[in-house]
Parts: sequence; structure tokens; C-alpha cells
Amino acid sequence: MIKYLGSKRTILPRLMTALGSLEGVSSVFDAFSGTSRVGYELKKNGYQVFSNDINSYAHILAQCHVEAEADSTAETAKRLIAELNQLAGKHGYITETYCLNSRFFQPHNGEKIDAIRDQIEAWDLSPILKAICLTALLEAADRIDSTTGVQMAYLKQWAKRSYNPLQLRLPAMLNAAANRRCQAHHLEALEAASTIEADCAYLDPPYNQHSYLGNYHIWESICRWDQPEVYGIACKRIDCKLNKSDYNSKPRSLPALTELISRLRTPNLIVSFSNEGFIDRSAMEHLLMQKGHLQTIELDHKRYVGAQIGIYNPKGHRTGIVSHLRNKEYIYIVSVHPLNLAGLDQRQASPGDNPRLVA
Repeated sequence: MIKYLGSKRTILPRLMTALGSLEGVSSVFDAFSGTSRVGYELKKNGYQVFSNDINSYAHILAQCHVEAEADSTAETAKRLIAELNQLAGKHGYITETYCLNSRFFQPHNGEKIDAIRDQIEAWDLSPILKAICLTALLEAADRIDSTTGVQMAYLKQWAKRSYNPLQLRLPAMLNAAANRRCQAHHLEALEAASTIEADCAYLDPPYNQHSYLGNYHIWESICRWDQPEVYGIACKRIDCKLNKSDYNSKPRSLPALTELISRLRTPNLIVSFSNEGFIDRSAMEHLLMQKGHLQTIELDHKRYVGAQIGIYNPKGHRTGIVSHLRNKEYIYIVSVHPLNLAGLDQRQASPGDNPRLVA
């Protein structure tokens, strides 16, 4: 799966333990699916998953990793991917915009991306097969990019991996589970919360001023293939400037999450959030304990790779020292029944408790 800021790869075992502690949960609504790393793990563990994300690239990834069923699609997808790998490269939008006007990919790889993306568009594929091919392309491009993992900027010097030739592989998919068909939705979070019913909701909302559309604008453009107007050194899509989420605003993030939670059609809820986010632990707990019994798991977590590298100006000169290299990730678990997660760092509250009195 692609490199992703905010990926829950390292805390997946704790998330699965938290989910397993809830009674009677067989289906999960993942409201901000991102790369679908969590949705894939949920499906692998036998849950029926309803993935959702407003970004097109995230919806494509969910169609492949969550909704697609390997036993009915893998063989055809392998054949299509083999054909795509044989295409000769050609100069197009990606080459011009992200190889020459910026430096995200080497030109020879940009030309391959252009040729492959044009061919996928030309084929009359089912939505699922198209999503599998697009996911293969995104993952291949991710393996040869020249960034620290986000597309807000590119490296001053070409990354070693950028010289490797682009090569598509069959993405990770799971077989169908009996009577548990998973779905990938492409809706605003509020609309999805108002319409999707499940035993538990999992919320991993944006937590600071950086939007996922801005962080992964190239993946969005490859999936939409709309060749948009761009701006700035990073050649971001113009809609990165125009489309602003309430979750990326400090004063609007808590009201937005409050409204979303009020719309949920799920008795149980799990929220993951960073201590570097706009909503602090006290405010989050005060909000969540109104919905049910609350427990909080606190995890020590290494910060994203950009923090490990340091602070540099556009000319590549080091201009500052990062204040800290680790943060805390919280897993908030809300249930209609009392919980007991023995052996995990936690604190517990019930509806109506005063959060200042919870030790």
C-alpha cells in the first residue's frame, strides 16, 4: 500500500483488540478510509466493511482493497496489469507537470504513467477492475517517487528509488466472505454517516491544517484523469486551494466532529486521533462520553518522516530544529456496554461523568 501520513499500520493490532472487545460487532463503517489499510485488516479479520472517503484516490483504493473480491477478479486483473506493463511510455500531462515543471518522478517513469493511465481510460472496464488497475498504478508510482511521502514538496536531489523503472504489480486483495459483501462509498462524511448502518463506526478524521487532498494531489489527478489547472512549486490541483474541510480548521473541527457523531447510525464507536491534532484529549473525551461508555488507549508513536529529516527552506538549507520526534496516538473506544481492556494504558468513563474527575 502507498506511503501515507497518518497511516495506522503500527497501531493496527491495538485497533483490532479494541474492536474485539466490543460485543456483537460484525460490521464496521470506516468513515475516512484513506489508503484502506484499516478496512483491509477489518475485512481480513472477517468483518463486513463499509468504507467511505470523499477523495477519489481513497475511494479507488477502497474499491480495490476492500470491495474487490480476489477469487472473482484476480486472474483478469493479472492479465490487464501484464498488458499495461508492456506499454511504451509517451509524453503527456504527468510528464509535463510532475517531471519537467516539478520533480516528483523521473521523465521516463512519467511517460510510463501517462501511457498506462490513457490505456486504462480507453478500456471499457467494470468499476472494480478499473480500480484494481488504478491502484496498481498508484502503488507502482509510489515506489519510484522522489518525496518524503507527501506531495506538498519533492526532494532537492533525486531519490535513489526514482531511477528504478515503473513496474505494476497485482495489489493486495482478499477473497469474498460468505454473506459479508464489503462496500466502498464516495460520499461526504456527514452523508455517509446519515445513511450507512453498521455495528461500529471507525473515525480517523483529518486532525490539523494539512488536507489529504493537498498531501496526495497527484494521486487524485491520476485517478480523476481530469488534467486540472495547477499552482505553486508542487503543482497542486487548483481545488486544493478552493476546497477547504472543516476538519482542517481549528475553530471548526470540533463542531464538525460533533455533528458527524450525532449522525452516526452505529451503537459503538472507535476514534483514533493524535495529540498534535486540533481537538485535545479532554475535549474529545467530553464529547465521546456523551455517546456511551468510554475508554481511552494512549500509545507512544514516532512522528512522520518529515519531522525525522528536519526543517528546510525551499532552497534546501536547514533552517530549524524539530521540537520533538515522537507524539501520542489515542484510541477512543465508545460502547453501549462497559468495557475492560486489561493490560492496556487506558482510562474509563461513563455517560455523564465529569472528564476532570477521570484519572
